[in-house]
Amino acid sequence: MPSKLSHYDQSGRARMVDVSAKSATAREAEASAFVAMKPEVIKALGDNPKGDPLEVARLAGIMAAKKTAELIPFCHPLSLSHIDVELRQCENGIAISSMVRTTAETGVEMEALVAASIAALTVYDMCKALDKGIEIREVMLQRKSGGKSGDYARKK
Repeated sequence: MPSKLSHYDQSGRARMVDVSAKSATAREAEASAFVAMKPEVIKALGDNPKGDPLEVARLAGIMAAKKTAELIPFCHPLSLSHIDVELRQCENGIAISSMVRTTAETGVEMEALVAASIAALTVYDMCKALDKGIEIREVMLQRKSGGKSGDYARKK
């Protein structure tokens, strides 16, 4: 566990971490989210006048991962080599998973989390006309590999 937060200097001011001395290495991260919704909303997914909510959300997640540095103030712009977003219909909602890969000086955890989050928000947007009470839950990093801090996998 790091002994201090890396986005602050000695004076306590927020700053972008300088990664210029780090070597570019292969990095990968997976994140997930869950969109809880009523059974009647799930049944109506295929009959949406805006289009297929899951496909629109998948594309939104991919697009969002590429824009992470524009959304999160201290994220470094990264050249992403692969992004995958999957949405799976469950009996009580939509399970979302994202995977992002790059070779860079810094990791892609934020890109994977942004992809899952925006996919979840897009599902909400596509279905909110049927129920404003849809809930976005459990946005979390599942796994990451590469970099100085090493590998991480969420315990089940």
